[in-house]
Amino acid sequence: MNKKVSLGVTISVAAIVCALTFIVTSFLTLQRFNTKVQAVKEKAEKYERLEALDTYVREHFYQKDLDEEALLDGILKGYVAGLDDPYSVYLTDEEYDAMMTKESGKTVGIGVTVQPTDDGNMEIIETEEGSPAQQGGLLAGDIIIGVEGQAVSEMEYTEAVDMVRGDENTKVHLTILRNSHEVEYTITRRSFDVKTVKAELLDNHIGYIRITNFRENTDEQFQDALDEMIANGADALLFDVRNNGGGLLTSLEAILDPLLPEGVIATATYQDGTTETAVYSDASEMDLPMVVLVNGHSASAAELFSASLRDFKGAKLIGQTTYGKGVMQTTSRMADGGGLTLTVATYQTTKSECYHGVGLEPDEVVEPAEDTDVSAIDPDTDPQLAAGIEALQAAE
Repeated sequence: MNKKVSLGVTISVAAIVCALTFIVTSFLTLQRFNTKVQAVKEKAEKYERLEALDTYVREHFYQKDLDEEALLDGILKGYVAGLDDPYSVYLTDEEYDAMMTKESGKTVGIGVTVQPTDDGNMEIIETEEGSPAQQGGLLAGDIIIGVEGQAVSEMEYTEAVDMVRGDENTKVHLTILRNSHEVEYTITRRSFDVKTVKAELLDNHIGYIRITNFRENTDEQFQDALDEMIANGADALLFDVRNNGGGLLTSLEAILDPLLPEGVIATATYQDGTTETAVYSDASEMDLPMVVLVNGHSASAAELFSASLRDFKGAKLIGQTTYGKGVMQTTSRMADGGGLTLTVATYQTTKSECYHGVGLEPDEVVEPAEDTDVSAIDPDTDPQLAAGIEALQAAE
């Protein structure tokens, strides 16, 4: 028996459906509206606090004329500092330009890599090849205790670093502590191409390639060094990324490409959980024994380089546990001036866990000698280098 639904019932059902749809939509819209209102309210409260602070400072600060640009830069730097992320920072126009110059493989200054000491001074952990510092006689292991006659230990670390930096063709006077003796140096700052790759054919046909940073011109330097080692008869490769603080993933990818098999090597994971390819290698691959030297100053891209060679080529890591920086930053020019370096993702190889905060454990732990200069390429004074050579000889 066929049952017919009356027109009135159909209209009633449709009306109920429309009413329910309207109610649900209105509820969701109201929720979104309330969320936005709350967000606007919270932002307004933040700006009110800032305005109150600004008013108080302008009324009571002992100097009447304020540097408005410096105040704004300070506000923006403070905002990013509030993220409590050591790798995210707001950059002034000058700082942004300096970073772009550095990433390009050029720099202006004296050419040293420094780190803070426990007593508040600065230790030189490396001098750039061909830099004013190297040519002027500064050495890795030197302690900078004074800049322009001022004690480094009595300054903020960033202030001391800024004092060492400077404009091209200007001079900086440094007081250096070396072997318990104070030595005075005056170094002229200049612009120079940064040599980030160094190669040498060692005994037993071992091609030694040291990478100090990953910059825009590093992959070209690396390819030249690799070609040179192979042309000279290298049948094993010893990579050295000790004291390498990282750099550009694009440079890292280009360097890994001729060494590794085809496929996705590393991925990056973003705030929303999405994952993207960070490093990809094509079909070309180098089939030679490989060892990587690492230490506690091997960080970021240097760690990803090491992890990739270990995971995909079975390369042995020798030295000390690495720094443990497995997060990725982007640097962008802001629309109204300045720039922003912001941590946007974690990354890892497709075969191992992210090493952020823990570092990479070496396959063979070897401590450095007290007076080791990792740039000297001398196995007699560098036990880590000697261990790398021995491991490659045993692999033959």
